[in-house]
Formats: sequence, structure tokens, C-alpha cells
Amino acid sequence: MPRLLVVDDEPAIRRTLREILEYEDYEVVAAEDGEAALALLRTGERFDLVLADVKMPRLDGLEMLSMVQDEQPELPVVMISGHGTIETALEATRRGAFDFIEKPLDLNRLLVTVRNALSSGQLQQDNRRIRTTLVEQQTTTLTPILGDTPAIRQIQQTIERVAPTDARVLVTGEPGTGKELVARWIHEKSHRKNGPIVEVNCAAIPSELIESELFGHEKGSFTGATKQRIGKFEQADGGTLFLDEIGDMSLAAQAKVLRALQESVITRVGGDRAIAVNVRVVAATNKDLLKAVEAGQFREDLYHRLAVILIHVPPLRERRGDIPTIATFVAAKLGARSGNPKAFADDALERLSRLDWRGNVRELHNVVERLLILSDGDAMTGRDVERYVGPGGAAGNPLQSLLEQYTDFTEFRDKAEELFLLHQLERHDWNISRTAEAIGIQRSHLYNKMSKYDITRGDG
Repeated sequence: MPRLLVVDDEPAIRRTLREILEYEDYEVVAAEDGEAALALLRTGERFDLVLADVKMPRLDGLEMLSMVQDEQPELPVVMISGHGTIETALEATRRGAFDFIEKPLDLNRLLVTVRNALSSGQLQQDNRRIRTTLVEQQTTTLTPILGDTPAIRQIQQTIERVAPTDARVLVTGEPGTGKELVARWIHEKSHRKNGPIVEVNCAAIPSELIESELFGHEKGSFTGATKQRIGKFEQADGGTLFLDEIGDMSLAAQAKVLRALQESVITRVGGDRAIAVNVRVVAATNKDLLKAVEAGQFREDLYHRLAVILIHVPPLRERRGDIPTIATFVAAKLGARSGNPKAFADDALERLSRLDWRGNVRELHNVVERLLILSDGDAMTGRDVERYVGPGGAAGNPLQSLLEQYTDFTEFRDKAEELFLLHQLERHDWNISRTAEAIGIQRSHLYNKMSKYDITRGDG
């Protein structure tokens, strides 16, 4: 039940407001002036809304409003006055009041304002909670962009020059090459680094939901919209929005994104209010967007808005010299996490460097993890690569390697299921919806399995 604090020096007004609001199922606490109200707020009691008179002894409503804004900026305050003027209303709004109502009170206006203020307060709390979570998630150590080939050095130099600006960046490359990592380093080296970086996988969200995901929606705007929702653009306000697999976005959603980029405003689904957003957009795709433009599948005007700076991440087969560096780094990271560290023998790194890596860094990451688990001894050897990765080994007959490794049925079953899920996720480019549909299970069931086996998408 929402808790409301009513502040007025007239007992009759306090009594009337209490009766009206309690009849509407609100819990009401009353205070006789601004000082009494502040004392209540400072005790740590939770309130969802303050209704305060302007003219009061000791501490008037406007002074109290300023203090509430300083101490509890997310708490909405509605000002009430029997001496309302345009100047007073403007001053209240300037100091942060949600709304201004004149006496004598209009019952319908009062109740509508209370409902709207409560919704706004809840939305701000949700927004802060989401942003706090996003910032906490990105405080973990960021994986470096590994490699010393000319292509990687060029990417590193471009990031250094582009990141401090607000220029939009389009990152291209095959699945698994490290496009997301490039986007995160652009954010990390920008003046927005203390703000959130919000990722949207455009390929994983059904087309009918992408607009709501990006821009949010109002309560009741469509079936299932049981409450107001903040979209990714609003979540990323003051930070970076990473639109992964932008080439899979519907034309209708592309038009809305174009407007948001042009005007720096968005409108929630089912809403009519323009909301200003301050967002830097970094997009990524494994498709040729210029060919998609020619085929009428991607808007040319949106392409030019996104592709101010182009960064292409080459596949591993075009930078084989980086494979030993990446494999060694991944092995050290995974070995430390599992408590089972192992080094690579030189012949193992040489064999890994000769493979084509159709899944790129993501596939290499998973293969290194496989070698750590299945190889015997303190080091991973060329023989292990041949046995578990190369032709005739685990890549050709992964079941055989499991049969040799495990004697306990439960362990064998769980590892087989984990490898099956990894294979299917890679096959469907980590699109959860498509993977779940392909293997015949619910998305929620797939998420549960991924959580059980600690399956996460590698750098890609």
C-alpha cells in the first residue's frame, strides 16, 4: 500500500485529505508544517509521495521542497496552495515539484495527480536500481583486446582516437570475433565510462517486442503490459547503448531508432510524451549492411547515421599470429577460476594456430576450456589438441572423448548435456530463442540449463 505524507498547517485540510486518500486505499501520515515533515522523513520512514501546502509557519512548503530534493530526490512532491499564482507554480516546478494544485481542491484532479506522481516515483526508483545494477556489472575487469598483428594494432589505435568523442561507431566482423569487446573498450575509454553501457541483442528479441525493449512502454499499452517499463535508451542515458546484430532489426524498429538518433528523444510505446535521452550508440553486425540496403532490408539513412566510424574485426584465420596469445590468456583465466591451471606446450599452440576457427575467439575460448577439462597431466600438448580438437578427435567424435574421460554416469550425462548445449548455441550464434526452438525446449528451460552449467557467451 503506498504511503503518503500530507503536510498542512490547517487541521481541517489534513483531516479532509486523510479521509479522501484513505478511502482510495492509501496509507496517510500527517504533519503540521515543513519542519515536522522533514523530521519524519529523516527518521528513515518510507514514503512514496508528499502532498505539501505552500504557506506554513516555521518552514514553508517551498523551502521544505528544496530540502527534500536535496535529501531524497526520487521522492515526488505535489504542492498545494490557496494563494496560487503563476509565479508560485513556476517556482515550485523549478525547485522540483511534480505538480502544483490550487485550493479549493478538485477531487478528480487530486486523485489523478496522486496516481501519476506515484507512478513517476516508482519509475525513478526502478531507473536508479537498473542503472546501479548495470554500473555494478561493468566494474569487473575488462578483458584486453589481445594480439599484436597489424589489424589488431589498428583497432586499438582507432579506439584510442574515437572513444573520447561522441561519434557513433559501427563494428563489423564475423560472429565470435570480439565486436562486443570493442564496444566495451570504446565505452571504457570515453567520458561516459562512469555511466552505464547497455547491450541489446537485436537478433534475440522477437520483432514484435523490439520497440518495447528499446523505448519502453506505458501500462496498458498492449496485452501483458501490466506496468510501466523503462526501455534500453532510457537505461543507457548518460552512457553507451550497444546495438548488437543491428542488421537483424525490423524496418519498423529501424525507423524509430533513426528518429531517436536524429532528435535525441524517444517515446514509450503507448505514450505521447517525448523523453530526452543522452546516449552514445555503438552498433555491431556480422552482415554486409550495404548489401542489405540494396536489398531493401536495411535503411540507408540509418546506415549513414550509425557508420560515422567503421571498425572491422578480422576473423582469427586472418590473424593466426594472435592465436597463441589469446589461447594462453584464456587458459590462465579459466585455470585460475577452476583451480586447475595448465599451460600450453609449444606444439599445442602450433597446432591450434593451424586451425581455421569458424567460430573465431568464441570457439577458441570453448576449445581451450575443453582441453583444460579433458587433457591429462599438467600441460596441454599437441597430442591433446589432435585427440580432442583436430580431425578424428573430439571435434569429429566428441562422444568418444567423454566415454574415455568419465566413469560416473551422472557426470558423463551432465558433461554431454553441457557440450550439446554449447554446440547448439554456437550453431545458432547464441540466439536463445532460435536455439530453444531448434532443440525443442522452452526458453526459460534453456536459461536454467545455462545457469546450471555456468554457460556464458565468450568474448564475441
